[in-house]
Amino acid sequence: MYNTNPLHGELTIPGDKSISHRSVMFASLAKGTSHIKGFLPGADCLSTIHCFRQMGIEIYQEESIVTVTGQGMRGLKKPKSILDCGNSGTTTRLISGILAGQNFTSTLTGDESIQKRPMKRIILPLTQMGASIASLRDNGCAPLQITGRPLHGITYHSPVASAQVKSAILLAGLYAEGETSVIEPSVSRNHTEIMLKAFGADVSCHDTTASVHHTDELFASNIEVPGDISSAAYFIVAALMIPNSDIILHNVGINPTRDGLLRAIEMMGGKIEILSIKNEDTEDTTVEVSEPSVAKDSATKDTDETVLSSGEVSEPTKEKTGEETQSSSSFNGKQLSSGDYSSIAGTWTNSRGEFVTISPDGTVQNGSGYTYHLYSGHLNNGNFSGTIASDIDSAAFWAIPGTGNGDSDHLVIGQSDDAENYPFYRN
Repeated sequence: MYNTNPLHGELTIPGDKSISHRSVMFASLAKGTSHIKGFLPGADCLSTIHCFRQMGIEIYQEESIVTVTGQGMRGLKKPKSILDCGNSGTTTRLISGILAGQNFTSTLTGDESIQKRPMKRIILPLTQMGASIASLRDNGCAPLQITGRPLHGITYHSPVASAQVKSAILLAGLYAEGETSVIEPSVSRNHTEIMLKAFGADVSCHDTTASVHHTDELFASNIEVPGDISSAAYFIVAALMIPNSDIILHNVGINPTRDGLLRAIEMMGGKIEILSIKNEDTEDTTVEVSEPSVAKDSATKDTDETVLSSGEVSEPTKEKTGEETQSSSSFNGKQLSSGDYSSIAGTWTNSRGEFVTISPDGTVQNGSGYTYHLYSGHLNNGNFSGTIASDIDSAAFWAIPGTGNGDSDHLVIGQSDDAENYPFYRN
């Protein structure tokens, strides 16, 4: 960046969307009145409020302050009309888990985009638990008709690391007899597990397994929603790129399943110092992002601060001849686009120990033994973009060629927020 003035000032980061959704859902199932601060009043989270109001829950919302008067685990009422989840996949999938254990039939849908998103990934495990869920168009998508039934616990090996899938199963598990466990290929966002504990549920986690036992009652809790690190990312990176910047970002969530940006910056040479941690029942949060000399002077014991020095991040280097980047890639873009995957065939591993094996015909098998097929995609600025899919699930797939200076060919697989932080490299 040139001719750019340093950044100075303070910002309060808007509340985390994932946690905002869950705070309203769990408070609605709890007995008593819960107070939520820092709620994100965006369209998706408001869809969650609307759905629970339709099921008889009294919810008062004014900007980022929400008060929920929960009616207990069995206090939801049959909605008089279809539950409209808007454009929110979180609302659609998580509420499905809750509705699976109710004593009434309900129908939920969403906008045109939601009606195209795959729901088989939750229909399959919830059906295994005893739920009755029908895709009304018989295409594995919303609208969904859910008839609540007695549920039993299962151990589900999820083919993908998905917080939405995991959460839907765990929420159904609250109503199920016995223990319900979800085993993932890697740990996805754990907001559900953390917050359910705060509301009194019997939740345990070990490695990539999350478990919950039948719960008779949840109890009201006061929730302070941390700021969304995804929203903070723009300001963090800007402060690092523009020399002599000094900004303070208040209330930034640094949940270990969400802080990939901070780890990536550290790997690139950015100086990040966390001065203190505020350990809430729901989440760890940070407050300050600035140059160390300023942050240390203004730090207080009961706040959370993260310190970033500006202008300290190293840019990736590339070998160039004239204006052209020299590529050491073995990828053959034309072959990939035509459905010949021989140039990416083999076993690929990431830093979390996950691996995938790709055959020349596009068969993809992950470390849990699940099989997918890679469908032809297209080239975009030299990167191949496609989709891997099975009968119940799908995920985005990128093959990104190396540039020859320590930047090797790699794959990015999945649609989670941290997928890019864990690329797969050829063994």
